Amino acid sequence: MSQANIYDTAGFGRPVPRGSRPAIIVVDFSYGFTDEQYPTASNAAGQIARTKEICDYARQLGFPVIFTTIAYHPAEVAVLPWLKKASGMANLILGTRLVEIDEATGIQPSDMVVVKKGASSFFGSTLATLLAGSGTDTVVITGATTSGCVRATAVDAVQSGFNVLVPADCCADRASPPHDAALYDIHQKYGDVTDSGDILRWLSSLQASTSLLG
Repeated sequence: MSQANIYDTAGFGRPVPRGSRPAIIVVDFSYGFTDEQYPTASNAAGQIARTKEICDYARQLGFPVIFTTIAYHPAEVAVLPWLKKASGMANLILGTRLVEIDEATGIQPSDMVVVKKGASSFFGSTLATLLAGSGTDTVVITGATTSGCVRATAVDAVQSGFNVLVPADCCADRASPPHDAALYDIHQKYGDVTDSGDILRWLSSLQASTSLLG
């Protein structure tokens, strides 16, 4: 039996229902992950540009845009187990440029920013509360890295009761194999992996539906 048939027979890879109250979650497009002068970064210029298109349109339609950044107090660095395994992350210190959201994303003062300490944007943060408060039913997850914080956020998003959409061309990683493997896993188990064009068309359809109801 082929790999695709194995997953299909097991009931994986079914399409995700799309609601009418989306939010955009931009995971860790901070300079520590986007400016290649830092060793933790990768080239994400194209992914940022396509993410910006989605954010600009969502904002225009009145849907929430939420950015996340990993940022540590210096006293946390010595005691957090993750920073012993991924020691490069120890440079992501509060108040430094590395934890600032890359201005190429087009971040606006009206956008929310969630500070986190681990991979998932939900773990130990206010993200779930912000989404619930805004009436969100579906999240569009973009950002970096695909195999790390994007995947972890997608897993926790569906476990928190949100439909999950991940535009692959808006996600960046340091290497292709983990990027591709993470997207495959997300698509089979946690959300729909799609692209920015599909997301923009879907957002446009929500605008049209709202106009008709009005």
